[in-house]
Parts: sequence; C-alpha cells; structure tokens
Amino acid sequence: MLMRTDPFRELDRLAQQLVGPGTWSRPSPMPMDAYREGDQYVVAFDLPGVSADAIDIDVERNMLTVKAERQPVAKTEDAQMELSERPQGVFSRQIVLADTLDTERIQADYDAGVLTLRIPIAERAKPRKISIGVESGRTEISG
Repeated sequence: MLMRTDPFRELDRLAQQLVGPGTWSRPSPMPMDAYREGDQYVVAFDLPGVSADAIDIDVERNMLTVKAERQPVAKTEDAQMELSERPQGVFSRQIVLADTLDTERIQADYDAGVLTLRIPIAERAKPRKISIGVESGRTEISG
C-alpha cells in the first residue's frame, strides 16, 4: 500500500478534534461554487453523505441560508473506530443575493452529494432596448 503524508491534513484533523463538529449554534462552513449561466445564477454546495431531508434552505429578503447536518455513521457495539476524517455535525452558509435576482423562483436540486440552486435574473434587471421618439414639428426661435 502506498501512503502519502500531508502535514496539513494532520493539523486539520487536530483542529477539528479541538473545535469539534459543527452545532446549530456554531455551524461549520461548507464549500461552494457560484457562477452565472445564461439568465440565471448557479450556486453549488458540496454536501457528501448528507440526506436531502437534512438540508434546510431559507430566503429572507435577499439573504439565502443553507444549513445541513451530517449524522455519524451508525456503528454496532463491537465496532471500533480506527480513523475518522469525514466532518460531521451542522454545516451552514449564508449568501447575500443581489436585488437583481428573482428569489421567488429559486430551484433546488440535490444529486450525488451536490446541492445546486438556480436563481433566475429578475426581468427588471435584464437589458432591454429603449426606443427614441422623434418630434415631428420644428420650433424656430426669433430674437
């Protein structure tokens, strides 16, 4: 077996043990990507090992909050943990959404441990053409 050492992995593991898993009052952050795709913004959160029932998505005004909880793997009485590197507990992320996004039509999909939110751009924020009116009469100023 090939073993690779990473000095920072051990430091992360020790920090996780000291801080402990995330709780509802002090959740751990979750990794995410955000990008624009056509007429919508897409935000993807990594939540491997979390069931869809354990994910909570809220929008209040322009504040999007995503919370999730990963439970420990059920162990039998004779099981003895040898290594535990996967984080457990509560994870949370808050994002301030621009006023140009339509928070009434957010779509959420969860597949293969990735929560994907698609947020459409509001119609009022899309570019539009303004027509110019031409006045038909001329006014002459005499002095």
